[in-house]
Amino acid sequence: MAMDDSDKDQESGGANVTISIVPPRVALDFATIIGLISAVGLILAAIAMGHSNANFFNGPSFMIVILGTIAATAISYSPAEMAKAWFVMGKTVIRQVRHPSQMARQLLDIAVLARKKGILALAGAERELKKDPFLGRAVQLVTDGYSPEDIQRILSQEIDSVVERHRRGASILRRASEVAPAMGLIGTLVGLVQMLAQLDDPATIGPAMAVALLTTFYGAILGTVIMAPMAAKLERNSNDEALIKNLVLTAMVAISNQENPRRLEIILNSELRPGDQIRYFD
Repeated sequence: MAMDDSDKDQESGGANVTISIVPPRVALDFATIIGLISAVGLILAAIAMGHSNANFFNGPSFMIVILGTIAATAISYSPAEMAKAWFVMGKTVIRQVRHPSQMARQLLDIAVLARKKGILALAGAERELKKDPFLGRAVQLVTDGYSPEDIQRILSQEIDSVVERHRRGASILRRASEVAPAMGLIGTLVGLVQMLAQLDDPATIGPAMAVALLTTFYGAILGTVIMAPMAAKLERNSNDEALIKNLVLTAMVAISNQENPRRLEIILNSELRPGDQIRYFD
C-alpha cells in the first residue's frame, strides 16, 4: 500500500526511533511524610507551649479510640481485607512513580516502530518492554494478533480490577476516618457517665472530665489528621495509575488498528492533563 506524504514525513522523522522503556520508579512520597509529621508536630508543639501540667496520654481513652476504631472498621470488611490494611497504608508513603508525558512518548515510539516495520517488529523489543509489566502484557496482546475489540476488553477488565482493588483499600481508611471520631464521642460519653456517677466527690470530677475530652481529642486526630488524608492520597494515586494504564490501552488499540501515530498523539493528548501534553512530531 502506498503511503501518503504525511506518513512519509512521519516515518522519516521516526526513522531512528528505538524503544527505550523507563520502568516505574519506587519512591517515597515526601508530601505524605512531611504532611503527617507537620500536622502531628504542630499539635504536640501546641501542647508543649501550653502552661499546664495536663497529661495528654490516657490508657483507657487510647484503647477505646484505637482498638475500637479497628474493631468497628473490621465489621465492614473481610479478615483478608483488614490484614492488607497496613500494606495499603504503606502505599501512601512508598509508591511507584510514572510520568504520564513520559509514558505517552514511549507509546508513540512503539507506534512509530510498528508503523514503520510492522507490528511483529515489537516482538524484538520484548526484553525492553518487560521493564513495565503492564505495558509488556499489552504489547504482547498486539503481537499475538488479538483483535482491537479483544485488546480493549482484556485491558479494560484488568484496569477495572486494579481500580477496584485500590478503591477497596481507600475505603478501609475512609471508613476508619468516619469511625474514629465516633469512637471518640463514645469514649466521651463513658467519661461523662463516670463523672456524673461521682459528683459527690469533687476531686474526681476533673480527671473524669479530662478522660472524656481526651477520647474526642484522639478520635479527631486519628480520623481527621491521619486516616482521611491517607484515604484521599490513595484515591489520588489510584487515579494516576489508572490514567497511565488507560494511555496504554488507547495506544494498543490504535496500533492494532494500524492507525496513524499522528492521530494517536492527538488522542493521547486529549487524555493527558494540560501540563502533561506532549509535542512528539512537531
